[in-house]
Amino acid sequence: MKPCASNRKLIVWQTLNALDAPQARKLRAHLETCAGCRRYLAEISNLTEGLVTVEVNPDIQASDSFHRNVAHKLRAATPDSWREILAASIQSQLWNWRVAVPVVAALAFVGVLLATWPPPPVAAHPSAAPSVMLAAGSDNDMVPTMANYQRMADQSLEKLDALLTRQGKRASPAMPSYTASTRSLANESF
Repeated sequence: MKPCASNRKLIVWQTLNALDAPQARKLRAHLETCAGCRRYLAEISNLTEGLVTVEVNPDIQASDSFHRNVAHKLRAATPDSWREILAASIQSQLWNWRVAVPVVAALAFVGVLLATWPPPPVAAHPSAAPSVMLAAGSDNDMVPTMANYQRMADQSLEKLDALLTRQGKRASPAMPSYTASTRSLANESF
């Protein structure tokens, strides 16, 4: 039978006479009813009695070589950098399935998410020639804009000349022409 987890520390303190009176009374009352805690008290009491009876000889001194060996082994045992500490902690945690399974699942989720994510729209490079805009209702004539003229000139100057000639011979749409004098007349008619 195992001792109660909540009483282990109190039992050890009881063997060292470190408990105050109310805690000691409460622990003694518990020990009367719990066989596991009584056995643990007996084991700890034997251990503390054994430690108390050990004779300490203060005249023993360690040699310099012993101190050097201990210091060398301590330096060799401690990691040199945070990278080694991180690598050791990761390596120890990778074998723990409670950590490894969620990490693998999260990485798989991110991988699927990245694989199915739509790519961003590709912006057209300014020098790339997009399709030529044609004027509505005309045969192979482009809308008269500077960008379209520039595209046609990039293709060939002869094509640009032919386009300008065709557009120059076209009848312009009927649009009213306004001048300063006609504007004052337009304002009066309203």
